[in-house]
Amino acid sequence: MKIELRHVHKRFGPVHANNDISLTFKGGCVIGVLGENGAGKSTLMKILSGFQPLDSGEIWIDDRHVDYTGPQAAIRCGIGMLQQDPLDVPAFTVLENFIYGGGDGFSLPRRTAARRLKEITARFGFELDPDTPIANLSIGQRQQMEIVRLLSLGVKTLILDEPTTGISAEQKQILFDALRELTTRDGLTVLLVSHKLEDVIALCDEVAVLRAGRVVGTRAMPATTAELVTLMFGQELAPQTRQPLDPANPMVALKLENLQLRGGRVTINDLNLTVSMGEIIGLAGLDGSGQEMLLRAIVGLHRPAHGRIILRDEDITGQSYRRYISKGVAFSAAGRLEEGLVAGLTLTEHTALITETGMLIDWDRARLHCENQIKFYNVRGRPESFIETLSGGNQQRVLMALMPEMPVLMALEQPTRGLDVDSSRWIWEQLMARRNRGAAIVFSSPDLDELVAYSDRILVFYAGQMYEVPDVTRTTIDELGRLIGGHFEDLPV
Repeated sequence: MKIELRHVHKRFGPVHANNDISLTFKGGCVIGVLGENGAGKSTLMKILSGFQPLDSGEIWIDDRHVDYTGPQAAIRCGIGMLQQDPLDVPAFTVLENFIYGGGDGFSLPRRTAARRLKEITARFGFELDPDTPIANLSIGQRQQMEIVRLLSLGVKTLILDEPTTGISAEQKQILFDALRELTTRDGLTVLLVSHKLEDVIALCDEVAVLRAGRVVGTRAMPATTAELVTLMFGQELAPQTRQPLDPANPMVALKLENLQLRGGRVTINDLNLTVSMGEIIGLAGLDGSGQEMLLRAIVGLHRPAHGRIILRDEDITGQSYRRYISKGVAFSAAGRLEEGLVAGLTLTEHTALITETGMLIDWDRARLHCENQIKFYNVRGRPESFIETLSGGNQQRVLMALMPEMPVLMALEQPTRGLDVDSSRWIWEQLMARRNRGAAIVFSSPDLDELVAYSDRILVFYAGQMYEVPDVTRTTIDELGRLIGGHFEDLPV
């Protein structure tokens, strides 16, 4: 299946997201679509998959001009997309989403659907319980669900937007092996939008690079990370240096005493942890191992079954999320548009939610504050822009702008999820600035390089148990990967 994009244009107000883009994607290969956050990658893929109409230009499939509207029409043309934030119905089970996502409502018999679901998940090595509500799945599991659904619909071009977020190294290898098989054996076209350049290097046959809405180059693989970074940003980036914890600050920000947490299939028992002011604690583990449950417990969103949570010198166990916020706790969820931001609201309205506390809103003041934050945090958007029209990286910058400047504790789920390397570094510069003012940071990440680069201590979760990496400065990515997989035989006794 050959796809041609001819002179595609797309604007969002003054932003020219796609500017005269012409590209050809041939069948039987994996093509990486690269670029910094806001370069226009996701917009272009949404146009191709029917989620966004183009302003002008043409789409050709196998030398035939097509003019479809809507994702179901695109799927009928053989093109399906896994979005960075999966589209599903949280109240439905995995099987119900699988059936309903077929486009014909619930007409497909459950037994037939269950058999098809089992066949595809087995091929990919995914573990999806058909009877589990989608609301109980992690981001990574929901992405797996979407991949399975699209393949069941017989798509010939599969667009994957950050597909390896939240997937273990073993699952990623299984996924990559399956995608290679589908491209070589079945002639499937895979378009991979990813900021994980190691994934691009491992999987892609060629890459197309966008910058500021334009195509700036294509090249065959293989290529080095440095070469890809230069294509994306026009220059190499200086190596990131690690800033160690200042041992002169012994003040305790957070203390957990004999904490017991229960959720889903995981129970964490007798968890004891002390976090100092200015300390960064990284949480590693496969999805559902307990790290997200801990993050939500320390901000009041998950009630402990037993034990105490002490912030500074105050026991706040069992108190409300609002109470935690009033005590200087900040939380950022992995699902930006599901829990962190509000689709349908503008940037000014988001600012007002944080800055305006009275009964009446001073909109002029809120807009002025919003304009200042847009400038300071380099957000590619305007005060009147709706949050869902921004790229993932710019949404993350807005989240950072909405966070308090002087928190006591920051609990962050995957703070750089879906961000390019430059944007990720920028986010960490802002976090480090808060850390240097005394904030304690506890964060989870599926990116092992990120955990090693920024953590003063790393806690590994496996099957509800927590293990601390003996020496972060000496651990390797391979060693950390083995610990995440449950291989603790090499830990010192």
